[in-house]
Amino acid sequence: MSAQPQTIFFLGATGYLGSQFLLLLNSKLPDLHVIALVRNLTPERKEQLQNVYSNISFVEGTLDDDAIIQEQVAKADITINCASSDHNASVKSTLAGLETGSKNHPGKPPLYIHVSGCGIVSDNARGEPVEYVKEWSDIGLDLKQCDQTNTHLDSDIPIVEAGSRTENPVRTIIYFPAQIYGLGQGVQKTTLWLRIFLDMMKKLGFAGTWGPGANAMNNIHVKDCAMGLYLVLNAALEGKADEGPEGLYFAASSEPRMTYHAWTKVMGDYLHSKGIIKEGGSRPMPPEVVDPLGHYGWSLLGGNQFVKAERLARLGWEPVETKKLPLLESFPDALDEALKE
Repeated sequence: MSAQPQTIFFLGATGYLGSQFLLLLNSKLPDLHVIALVRNLTPERKEQLQNVYSNISFVEGTLDDDAIIQEQVAKADITINCASSDHNASVKSTLAGLETGSKNHPGKPPLYIHVSGCGIVSDNARGEPVEYVKEWSDIGLDLKQCDQTNTHLDSDIPIVEAGSRTENPVRTIIYFPAQIYGLGQGVQKTTLWLRIFLDMMKKLGFAGTWGPGANAMNNIHVKDCAMGLYLVLNAALEGKADEGPEGLYFAASSEPRMTYHAWTKVMGDYLHSKGIIKEGGSRPMPPEVVDPLGHYGWSLLGGNQFVKAERLARLGWEPVETKKLPLLESFPDALDEALKE
């Protein structure tokens, strides 16, 4: 890492993973100056984020603010996107800003770390049991070999292409978390998928899945996920990270994968025991719930996603918190927090 403090333009600072990562960064690399893009920038939001990361300033805006994102990315040494992994417009704005920044600073290509997800490797099993599921490694991973109808790829592939060019070069890394869970310590305490499923369950009166819910994916505690992201950033600052076409990092433990039916049943039983829904257990959700999300929903929530985080292992990463608190044991505290929220 250079002696001069560097600047990070940060998207998703108030989110679940983003704010957990900033807490960790505050203890590890507090000299980095973070500029956070924040919508509805109230004094309360400023205070929340200053409590998470002390060396922070703010730009008010949203992921749709093309000019703001381009301007900030072009000025920053590093851009980290922990916001929506499927917001194509913000990715295009970011890539345009990176190209401008690279052009304005010859010999000093900017770094872009983008948080995507393991939905790229979904087998689209539609919740049905299957005899064989491929386990994907991030070593030798080629995004163009994934099912091109899967989520995230329309944003991820242009990022890899940007990190492959020689004119106005950009350093790119994509981070692919598995099913993130656990209570966070940052601004947002609970994971988005938990809140989405909780909302569906409260409306339906029961817990449910896309199809029979026989599909599964790897999981990772939010603290382990944040640590992995920190290790990737630190390796990049030291010039030791895999980047460009090789800069693809799965973030996943090898702890037992739980089917969607298994973990929604735990949610259903817990919510039923508290009188929040009418029945326990889990069953397939009706068409009026799953159909509006179409192929996106079936691919992301009805497919198997089996991965090995081999590049993180090379950096010495271990899923310490995931081993301490398995997914199914995390639900009581997480659901109680989500219900308060």
